[in-house]
Amino acid sequence: MSGMPLQRCRLSRALAGASFFALAALGSSTSVSAESDQSADQRTATPIKHVIVLIGENRTFDHLFATYRPASSDSVKNLLSEGIINADGTPGPNFALARQFRQQAVNGTFETSYFISLPSGRKTPYQTLPVPGLNFAPTAPDDPSQFATNGVFGPLTSTTPASLLAQLEPSLDADDLKLLTTGAALGLPSNFNFLAQDVDTRIKNFNNLANGPYPLTGTGNPNSLPFDSYTGDTTHRLFEMWQQSDCSLANATRTNPSGCLSDLYPYVMTSYTGPADNGGSNSMAFYNMQQGDAPIWKQLADQYTISDNFHQAAMGGTGVNHVYLGSGDNIFWSDGHGNIATPPSHIANPNPVLGTDNQYIVDANFDGNFADCADGMQPGIEPVLDYLKSLPYHPASKCDPGHFYMVNNDNPGFLPNGQVDTKGIAGGGSIPPSNVRTIGEALNDKHISWAYYGGAYNAAVSLANDPNPNDPNPLVQVGQTYCNICNFESYTNAIMGNPAQRTAHIKDATDFFAAVDSGKLPAVSFVKPDGFLDGHPASSKVDLFEAMIENILGHLKAQPELMAETAFVITVDEGGGYYDSGYIQPLDFFGDGPRIPLIIVSNFTRGGHVNHSYADHVSILKFIERNWGLEPLTGRSRDNFPNPHSAQDNPYVPVNSPAISDLFDMFDFDRNDGNRGHDDHDGH
Repeated sequence: MSGMPLQRCRLSRALAGASFFALAALGSSTSVSAESDQSADQRTATPIKHVIVLIGENRTFDHLFATYRPASSDSVKNLLSEGIINADGTPGPNFALARQFRQQAVNGTFETSYFISLPSGRKTPYQTLPVPGLNFAPTAPDDPSQFATNGVFGPLTSTTPASLLAQLEPSLDADDLKLLTTGAALGLPSNFNFLAQDVDTRIKNFNNLANGPYPLTGTGNPNSLPFDSYTGDTTHRLFEMWQQSDCSLANATRTNPSGCLSDLYPYVMTSYTGPADNGGSNSMAFYNMQQGDAPIWKQLADQYTISDNFHQAAMGGTGVNHVYLGSGDNIFWSDGHGNIATPPSHIANPNPVLGTDNQYIVDANFDGNFADCADGMQPGIEPVLDYLKSLPYHPASKCDPGHFYMVNNDNPGFLPNGQVDTKGIAGGGSIPPSNVRTIGEALNDKHISWAYYGGAYNAAVSLANDPNPNDPNPLVQVGQTYCNICNFESYTNAIMGNPAQRTAHIKDATDFFAAVDSGKLPAVSFVKPDGFLDGHPASSKVDLFEAMIENILGHLKAQPELMAETAFVITVDEGGGYYDSGYIQPLDFFGDGPRIPLIIVSNFTRGGHVNHSYADHVSILKFIERNWGLEPLTGRSRDNFPNPHSAQDNPYVPVNSPAISDLFDMFDFDRNDGNRGHDDHDGH
């Protein structure tokens, strides 16, 4: 997530401050229900008749899979295999490969304009990393009866009745509801005022961290930081992430031809907003699968197929990456009918305040959400455009003149109940409805069933319709955990602005489980957990997201015929500002960004296989399009890019850039024997 560093702030802004004045419904296209025209659903290029895409939040590949060893003979590229760390999480022989730098003043001055790379004479390594921050990790449980007044969620109290927990969180199995009540950083102070660093003293060596990745390990006996802990967030926005990536052709090598060093992570976090709490060195933290962390991610990686070269589609946060997942493209500020216009506010300016060390002029309050990236005279634009032009394959910027594209989280033009957020749009905090084409429209055109399932969507609709925003009913207030900016269709006229389309295709997570259980699952399903379960740092936990994964798998495996023809794709929206050591392939002004985890659970994926083909969120669209015979969404969407080809000794870098995989090579469609862990592991 981008914007305010905590998801709960993002959600309350999307709902509590919204105007509920309805505008006339837009469009009148015929509804295609999630269960209609099953014959069209069966015309597929593969045995896969159902794709389920589950999208969590904010974890890079190295953050979760730093110490993973494949169950097969396949190789994997992570902190352990590169020798950056040892299996126990301590610094490895190549630890210096991941060391981090800060800007070095020259003649007493810092850079006076935005940069995306620093030459060696302009940066100096940290001796020890900045201290890690709590950065909104909860320090006390929350009482559900107070939801209406404080809008804060998680963890709930241990005395909350199990019956209420089950009502608040129907996407969990009953045995996992207790996870909603545990994990707070009890006893630690927290200011939550952006002006003081709330140090996470639970982390071992918190005030003497070596310069590089460090494990999320606690001190004392018992461990002060078990895996079931809320941990501090870190910021993740487009201009910040370009800067953290430190990309320059001057750094390029054969194995890293884009020259992105990813060595300014803590520096940007501790500089771009001045004296603010953005997590300090949180971005360098990782979990240790060798010691039992992220057990469900590991179990599924051992049983099915993962990618160690899958990327967030855009530098930045939740909103823009979900938009890419749904459209293969970015959206821009318009008049609500597709015609370009200029935002009234929230235009980014990442140039530094005069005399400061990299404090952005417009982003200190997380309000730099739009950029006219075709105009090199605009703040922050020229360094990225010049870098793209320097690359040997000259990627197009995909920035059309006069268009102010969404570069950081801005609320969608539609509220959950389908009303237009006129108040938010007038203030620049919500973007007018978009006409950019989405996968939902493409599936409709071919009469292929689909749905977007959002956790707590029904409650969000009730909350939007409630004339009393402080309604004390927690089953209404839990609607604040619905992620409005995650629903890519919430930005669009064609689906969210059409009542029939909205009713047919925008549903609650409870509807997803009912569809699985009844055998009426649509061909394509996008599933987004609510804010309790999405795994977002500070507002959720990895084990809560894992619990939802387990619940989905339990329902699927209870329907063996459905499971046999389903590809269950598990990923996240973006890296959340965490460090990753993987290759970054620039595709245009907006990205790609760092690696994020991807697992495909299917009877057609092999146990312990690690796929190395370069891919990003739009690869999921490419798979859907190829499987159901769809054309690319538009002439400029990234689903037009070819599949990557790479050299045998460097499978991570496409030699035909720009290129992204359609994920077909993650499957083995020649076999379907349900056998896990006993296959040969040649390429699929």
